[in-house]
Amino acid sequence: MAGFLVRRLLNYGVLVVLAASLAYLLAAATLRPRAEFAERSPRPPAAVVDAQLTALNLNDKTPLARRYATWASGVLHGDLGRTLNGDPVAPELLRRALVSVRLLLVGTVLGGVLGVLAGAYAAVRQYRPSDRLITVGSFVVLSTPVFVLAVLLQLGAERVNQATGVRIFEWVGEYTPGHGAGPLARLGGRLQHLVLPTLAIVLTQVAVVSRYQRHLMLDVLGADYVRTAMARGLTRRRALLRHGLRTALAPVTTYFAYTFGFVLLGAMFTEKIFGWHGMGGWLIDSVHRGDVNAVAAVNLLAAVLVLLAGLAADAAHGLLDPRVRTGR
Repeated sequence: MAGFLVRRLLNYGVLVVLAASLAYLLAAATLRPRAEFAERSPRPPAAVVDAQLTALNLNDKTPLARRYATWASGVLHGDLGRTLNGDPVAPELLRRALVSVRLLLVGTVLGGVLGVLAGAYAAVRQYRPSDRLITVGSFVVLSTPVFVLAVLLQLGAERVNQATGVRIFEWVGEYTPGHGAGPLARLGGRLQHLVLPTLAIVLTQVAVVSRYQRHLMLDVLGADYVRTAMARGLTRRRALLRHGLRTALAPVTTYFAYTFGFVLLGAMFTEKIFGWHGMGGWLIDSVHRGDVNAVAAVNLLAAVLVLLAGLAADAAHGLLDPRVRTGR
């Protein structure tokens, strides 16, 4: 198992280097940090702007290959460069990554588990009202962009607050300043703010995973090994849970690795809509300002997160299917 994971880690490492390099080159070639200085009042002299951009490794008059070499050398030494304001990128990225991971971790895990359960249940109840309800609900969510879904959740939460006369839901920022004095009050306030953005991610995950899981589960309902387990005395439910579901789960782990990038992208838009100061809002603002180093840093971390998701999926796949570990 360890050798299998090491091989996968090396493959993913190469992909991360390629993805991060392409992201930097694309950002450096298309974004215009010089425009940020041109919009200042009073406008600084051209020589001052060139000197400032050169110090930040953002001068478009410097060859792109040289800028990339400087950036890559800094990354190897743990230096992700500086923002247009001259602040180090790495500390700001770490702070915002912790915000994003809190939202992603809960939403991804909960959405994946509920999606698997919903898909398996829909397959077992094929063509019955519960299956049709899950199917229709999944297609409705899949056809709704994540930013529209987030706005609809906000409108629904506002209706609930108005109907009950109590602010059950909060959706602006991570917490309400001055909300309660004790640690339990602060924790409750953070949970209030966490519900709606997490729900936006969970609904999307459930819709995607449940459709895939349903089709996989349908393939194993009439499999020989399931019928054999039932012939040996297991009930249909126990046979499906012990043998059918485990077999159907293995491909889902691989599918999760491929879709995690889209989950991460959706979470970034969700952060912006709900006013969370995570990587999503920072990325959008940095693209608008032409802050190449910040954009490249967010893309680098996103590539690493996708790598970790793929590695976790490979580990789960190896545990579910021994043939993966042995290479047979």
